[in-house]
Amino acid sequence: MNTGSSGTEGSSGEVAVASEEAEPDEAGSERGLGSRAPEFIKRRRALHLSWQVGVFVIGLAVVAAGIVMLPLPGPGWVVIFAGMAIWATEFVWAQLVLRWTKRKVTEAAQKALDPKVRRRNITLTAIGLTIVAVLVGVYLWKFGFVMPWKIEDQ
Repeated sequence: MNTGSSGTEGSSGEVAVASEEAEPDEAGSERGLGSRAPEFIKRRRALHLSWQVGVFVIGLAVVAAGIVMLPLPGPGWVVIFAGMAIWATEFVWAQLVLRWTKRKVTEAAQKALDPKVRRRNITLTAIGLTIVAVLVGVYLWKFGFVMPWKIEDQ
């Protein structure tokens, strides 16, 4: 598990963790990468390791629940990203994934607000709805309000 530690350990059992003065991301966040565990937990290696295991297990349970919700009813992607946020409290790789995801979502939102893209999307939606309405009209004209599995040879 990569926690952002440099692998050096002090004589009193302290674990070196990634600096809080890491470069801020493009969104302007001032928080650096690394563990968000309280200092008294970071000072004790065994306690910090058990903290990391607990965060990993809880995050894994939330991500697994989100994956189960993808084909079933429920906010699957929201729950998956919530699990990633839980992991990001302790693991650098999850923080980097969340920063990348946030950047991509922001870019997509800005692109969707572009007037040309909005006009294209509205036009394509109108064309699609027109095609569906014509197909439903043809079906109703030919068969009436009969379900397809009850249609006899015509």
